[in-house]
Amino acid sequence: MTSLLNALNSGKTSLLTNQKSIEIVGNNIANVNTPGYSRQRPQLANVPSVNFGNFFVGQGVTVSDVSRDYSVFINRQLQSKTIDYGEETGKSSTLTELQRVFNVTENNLAGQIDDFFDAWQQLTANPSGQVERDLVIQRGQLLGDAFGKMTNELDTIDQNLNLEIVSGVSTINEQLAEVARLNERINLVEASGQSANSARDQRDLIIKDLSSTLGVETYNDNRGMLCVQLPGGIPLVMGSTAATISTVTTGTNVNLQANIAGSTRDIGLDSMGGQFKGMFEIRDVFTKGLRDDLNTLAIDLTTTVNDAHAAGYGADGVTGRLFFNDISALLPGEVPSRNVMVALTDSSQVAAAGNPAAAPGDNENALRIAQLETTHKVAGTNNSFDGFFSQMVATVGIEASRNQLALSGASDAVMQLQIMRDGYSGVSLEEEMIDLIQYQRGFQSSAKFLSTVDELMNSLLQLKS
Repeated sequence: MTSLLNALNSGKTSLLTNQKSIEIVGNNIANVNTPGYSRQRPQLANVPSVNFGNFFVGQGVTVSDVSRDYSVFINRQLQSKTIDYGEETGKSSTLTELQRVFNVTENNLAGQIDDFFDAWQQLTANPSGQVERDLVIQRGQLLGDAFGKMTNELDTIDQNLNLEIVSGVSTINEQLAEVARLNERINLVEASGQSANSARDQRDLIIKDLSSTLGVETYNDNRGMLCVQLPGGIPLVMGSTAATISTVTTGTNVNLQANIAGSTRDIGLDSMGGQFKGMFEIRDVFTKGLRDDLNTLAIDLTTTVNDAHAAGYGADGVTGRLFFNDISALLPGEVPSRNVMVALTDSSQVAAAGNPAAAPGDNENALRIAQLETTHKVAGTNNSFDGFFSQMVATVGIEASRNQLALSGASDAVMQLQIMRDGYSGVSLEEEMIDLIQYQRGFQSSAKFLSTVDELMNSLLQLKS
């Protein structure tokens, strides 16, 4: 009778184990399209045998744990490539916009420079002509407008980056807080001997997003909790405590600070990665370099023209006049390229002549200024005014092309690693159907086994009666 009771217990544990396994398979099938879900598997273990009549009799089977298919190596590689992809993504849209500003059409700044010096060239043919003198002033004003427009375009690009940074911070703070909550939840669940597979999947998915946006790094502390930090070592999540990232306005730009456990630390360009690093690098390094070059061009062009113009004579015989406002020594905060303006108030002040008499045919100074377009080299370079701007256009084009290639390469790498991750951890409906049939047959066999044992017990009881 005792052996039949043991058989009943074995059948019962088998029935329950197969039922639990079917539930796990069903959960896998239900989450086949859930982002970040890792396939779960029942870990079966036999119930310890007991000594019965000098024999060890088995006590059945149980689900000792529910594991998830997870590869540390694949996920680390995916996290690393996601950081690279995020950084190039952070640069992509801005570089596209910069290509629009620094274009190669005839309406760009180089075209306005050409038109300005062409107006001086036309003036050499008729130095006393009213129309030609008016055209020189008009072209000078249009050139100043072109410098100002390009400067405003760069300002708009920086403002858009700042807005994108501010809007992204709130999402990051929510994600950091969620990682801290999941840390605590996982710790509590697994301390009780259960598996927190779903919570771990959720946490991994958030870490992937944070890798793309901030380039975070992760490690496990002595309690087994996941700690999150920036590449520069600034902690963002420590156990169940999450940092709060805040924005700080410095001048016209937005910068970041991390606040954790009462401590505040500035987050510089070297302390971040991912999309935010790409945006900050474009704003603080690449676009700033373009601004500096634009200011250099504006100062060099206006100073060179002013020096030549001051050496000539207007139709009224006056010399020493500047053609453009002097932007070489502006007050702090004033942008040279935004302040390119014609200083003359009347066409008679245009210094076309090279002699005090300012004879009607004297075009000596106008010719000298017209030749500056090809003879003058911008300070510190071997480029003319046009060549200097063309170099800026080329710089933007080269960086945009590099970004497109790098973005495509990073995207392919992430996709391949994601396929590897899905192949290792993802749900395969074909495999789940095989497991489902296996556990279904096991359940049916267990039920048949219990039915058989029940019949034997009934027969045994009838014999005794």
